[in-house]
Amino acid sequence: MGKRSKVIERDEVVVRFSGDSGDGMQLTGTLFSHTSAIYGNDISTFPDYPADIRAPQGTIGGVSGFQVHFGSSEVYTPGDYADVLIAMNPAALKANAKWIKAGGTIIVDIDSFDEKNLKKAGYKTDDPITEEKLNDFYIIKAPITTMTKESLKDLGLDNKSILRSKNMYALGLVYWLFDRPLTHTQEYIRKKFAKNPLIVEANLKVLESGFNYGMIIQAVTPSYQIVPADVQKGNYRNLNGNTAVAWGFLAAAERSGLELFLGSYPITPATEILQELSARKDLGVKVFQAEDEIAGICTAIGASFTGRLAITTTSGPGLALKGEAIGLAVMAELPIVIVDVQRGGPSTGLPTKTEQSDLFQALYGRNGESPAVVIAASTPVNCFDYAYYAAKIAVEHMTPVILLTDGFLANGTQPWRIPDLEEFPVIIPPFIKEARPGWHPYERDAEKLNRYWAVPGTEGLTHRIGGLEKDYNTGNISHDPLNHQKMTDVREARIQRIADYIPYLEVVGNDDADLLVVGWGGTYGHLITAADYMNAQGYNIALAHFTYINPLPKNTYDVLKRYKNILVCELNNGQFVNYLRMKYPEVKYSQYNKVQGLPFTSAELVEQYKKMLEE
Repeated sequence: MGKRSKVIERDEVVVRFSGDSGDGMQLTGTLFSHTSAIYGNDISTFPDYPADIRAPQGTIGGVSGFQVHFGSSEVYTPGDYADVLIAMNPAALKANAKWIKAGGTIIVDIDSFDEKNLKKAGYKTDDPITEEKLNDFYIIKAPITTMTKESLKDLGLDNKSILRSKNMYALGLVYWLFDRPLTHTQEYIRKKFAKNPLIVEANLKVLESGFNYGMIIQAVTPSYQIVPADVQKGNYRNLNGNTAVAWGFLAAAERSGLELFLGSYPITPATEILQELSARKDLGVKVFQAEDEIAGICTAIGASFTGRLAITTTSGPGLALKGEAIGLAVMAELPIVIVDVQRGGPSTGLPTKTEQSDLFQALYGRNGESPAVVIAASTPVNCFDYAYYAAKIAVEHMTPVILLTDGFLANGTQPWRIPDLEEFPVIIPPFIKEARPGWHPYERDAEKLNRYWAVPGTEGLTHRIGGLEKDYNTGNISHDPLNHQKMTDVREARIQRIADYIPYLEVVGNDDADLLVVGWGGTYGHLITAADYMNAQGYNIALAHFTYINPLPKNTYDVLKRYKNILVCELNNGQFVNYLRMKYPEVKYSQYNKVQGLPFTSAELVEQYKKMLEE
């Protein structure tokens, strides 16, 4: 075995796989992420793919990428810039050249860098490395396509099937680069293609060939060493936000004793929740794929009326369509969870990109005074927790709850320690089980102000609810002005009383910090990474990250008033900061906003933190 030219020891590394949307980069990145997680590294991933099902081959618009950040300590973000880029064609290099760290390693499939593909990518010369000013980087010009064909020439596969395997060659080479075992991917291939032994053999052979190519070039190519992380003991698996949401609802159904019902319509980037739950008939889940967004939520409302744990999933455009039905759930006071996986807008917008611009729609996007609970998850794995707590609040307080995630959380992955369900508080549905004299549908719990849940078919509890205003005492239809005022007030009051049942806002950092950074939702990882970096440099920065948005935690004002300088960072034009200005106008806020379909980078946040302190 030859000697490696140089081993670069790092606490953390960022790798980006990039190629044409048909090159299998999402699968390649996912398999590498799983192997790194099994090895013991903490990881965070960011899939980045075009909205077109099949964009023009070889063009920048068709580039699909998958970035993974892994390390020997806790990792909060997928990283800003890549240490290693795998570019399967010139367009992938063109699209990602500005996202590589100085002195990094670039692996290119040199076979794809022909005149035709260079022209498609917009290069003016036949030397893209010089054109992109990358001559100071480690460049591995691997003949990936040629070597893949050579490896499989005796298997009798057609050319299309052979070329589909070249992502495994690139993956094998990257496994060599980071001294990672092939075992996990080999097991995946055997299981995935068990019914087609020839495809199994082809992929295994190409994977090993890529690894062996690394062995051949090791005398002139640096490699990386990243030791495992010290993590809490337990059983782990890699989990993305959409799957975490689905599993959180499964846990809530188990702990509440309720049958889970999902009524939804497919929409990017929320469809995976629908797909995941549709596969859980073994756990008693009932899934209805509706003909449109309105039908989806209306079936969920019907299921809620009959005593089920009812949910519906969507993204921003679908949330707009569901608005009237959410108002019906508010009026009828039925428990339902609406998951909004936010994406770039308006209209169809940027379906595969992330954004935080549905907040005002979640808070106010219905006719009339129509208050609903709004919660926002902040990491891919805590989407499990907040799906659970969204269900708990909806059921125990008989109210619609809107759970906000986003494309970044939905598709990104992290290692998730599988919890014991006993770690989560039990969910107690407020059923009224038998009739009693004087009962009426809007009879309320004196403390929470929620009405009780009367399941149709229970003797003596026959009742009607609907979208027309109800009399406070009898539940009959009422057009009385004073009654409408009273019902409007109580609908708002019972939402605000939920603040008694949610955690206080926690601050990471000191009470006397020179700057309080405020965020919500999926920006958490980047905000805390930038704050930790600044504090390590001797600054004094604190972070308050909001999960509960309506109602806000009871100590919100007490936290905000302690700090002279407050910077609210959001992936929109300032929706949360303006919400805070309405709630607490006496507090002074500054804001930093970004609407590019991309998450923040830690580097840009550090720059903003410094700028704020200087001002």
